[in-house]
Amino acid sequence: MAVSDILTGTVKGPGQLPQEYTFITRDNSRVRIGEFVYYEAVAEAESRRIIGTVKSRKLIRALPDDFLSEPGIPPAEVAEILGIDPNPEVYEITVETIGYFSPKLGDFVNPRIPPNPGDAVSLASAETLASVLSPRQEGEAGSAHIGSLLTRDAGEVPIVLSVKNVVSTHVAILASTGSGKSYTAGVLVEEMLRPYNRAAVLIVDPHGEYHTMASIQGDPQFIGEDGYRPEVKIFTPERIKVRFSSLTEGDIRYLLPDGTSDKMLHFLRQAYRSLLEKLRAEGRKEYLYNYFDLRDEVQRQQYGKDERDAGDGGNVSSIQGLLWRLDSRFDQADSIFHAHEHIELGDLYRPGRVTILDLSDIEQSLQQVIVGTLLRRVNKAREQTVREHVTSGENFLDYPVFTLLEEAHRFAPAGSNVVSTNVLKQILSEGRKFGVGIGLITQRPGKLDQDVLSQCMTQIIMRIVNPIDQQTIAQSVEGAGRAMLAELPALTKGQAIISGVGINTPVMCRIRPRLTTHGGETFDAPAQWLKWHNEGQAKRDQDSAPYLKPDSEKEPEKLGSIRI
Repeated sequence: MAVSDILTGTVKGPGQLPQEYTFITRDNSRVRIGEFVYYEAVAEAESRRIIGTVKSRKLIRALPDDFLSEPGIPPAEVAEILGIDPNPEVYEITVETIGYFSPKLGDFVNPRIPPNPGDAVSLASAETLASVLSPRQEGEAGSAHIGSLLTRDAGEVPIVLSVKNVVSTHVAILASTGSGKSYTAGVLVEEMLRPYNRAAVLIVDPHGEYHTMASIQGDPQFIGEDGYRPEVKIFTPERIKVRFSSLTEGDIRYLLPDGTSDKMLHFLRQAYRSLLEKLRAEGRKEYLYNYFDLRDEVQRQQYGKDERDAGDGGNVSSIQGLLWRLDSRFDQADSIFHAHEHIELGDLYRPGRVTILDLSDIEQSLQQVIVGTLLRRVNKAREQTVREHVTSGENFLDYPVFTLLEEAHRFAPAGSNVVSTNVLKQILSEGRKFGVGIGLITQRPGKLDQDVLSQCMTQIIMRIVNPIDQQTIAQSVEGAGRAMLAELPALTKGQAIISGVGINTPVMCRIRPRLTTHGGETFDAPAQWLKWHNEGQAKRDQDSAPYLKPDSEKEPEKLGSIRI
């Protein structure tokens, strides 16, 4: 045993499930839910430490109830008077076996050798846990120091994720409002921008919370020995452009107002297909067109084969109605849709840069189309680059990218197939092959499409109280055990359960402090009200002094009589 390993109990026997065993201990303070213990067994001709995590605990011996019935008399004093051990508590602990850690495999191996009754059980040392829980060591290439083990003192056992696994197989950050999900996302982004990662990160920010990450620039904690300095680029709503020809027919249809008839949608489909056929006939590889090209195709359908012969009046009215709806959305001076302009992928993604796409002043349906269009573009660019179909141009993107979606349930809501949902499903299932990573952040997992959630292979789960959300997590998240998920309502702000491929085994984690300022703090309403009165009102009174009489000279306000 290492110096800091502590002998804590003795094996009693098997538990209810095949991978469980129980042991007896009197240690109430250290053997907590989520703690790691081990017994020793011979596996593959070597003595191994078979590590397990504490799943549940039960008090099996204590002072008699009569000793506890008088709150004014300490039970220990009563026991001492009667000559009884004042601390007789004995606990039965259930442990779920994980296995021994194989450095060669970089993972745990369960030898399926249960302990014998009477075998010693030890509390795993901080040194042991630091070497086996995390797939990376703090500060090495590809590492993300996210926090420390919750069952130990802060910083004693670092929890370090594998950035490669997090990005390639996607991550979900799930938490109730105010539990620290955006704060945790900020910690993850900070790690990705450190000199040992230099990631290409895009944050889709529907609320404008991440602008404070600009402080990364120039911060000496992020500067590399070779002069590396991370960049932060923010696209405010007025700078967001979407090329009209990057929209699909489904995108256009989705943006039309409620009340658009099936007949109108039929004419839109016909016009869209006709336009693409014309462009294809002209031999264009990239079908670049503007809104008015599509509008002209719609308008042509008012007539028969010969434009001098008007079609039937019903068609004309439907087409006119469709044109009115299209114009109200796309023919606007402040429209985000343009004939040729859009944000280049090289401006959105660049190694060593975090780009923040601020969508705070854009309506939700437009946000969904913007995100859907963007994800389609980056997935196409990475696919064509990896397959060497392009070697230059705007579809050439020769490095992996990571996109973090705040309020993910907006872009893949359960039970509602919005335009961004299918794109997300495709990337989550295929993105690993092309280096397109996705991070989902939501406070309502129950409102997130379960197919989307289940494909995020690393999960950072914080306090969840809503039963529907808890059930969704239990059904969609495979890595964390049910005993650990039962702890979700008891977690406090900044505490999380981390499971999946980014970590060697599920752990309860204390998220580390941010290096940058957090931008998602809740407003302190009473403090703001007091500030308004103490500062703002005094200034207003001073500015209006020449026009108002002092309070002592004012006549009392006269109220009309009220009959009840």
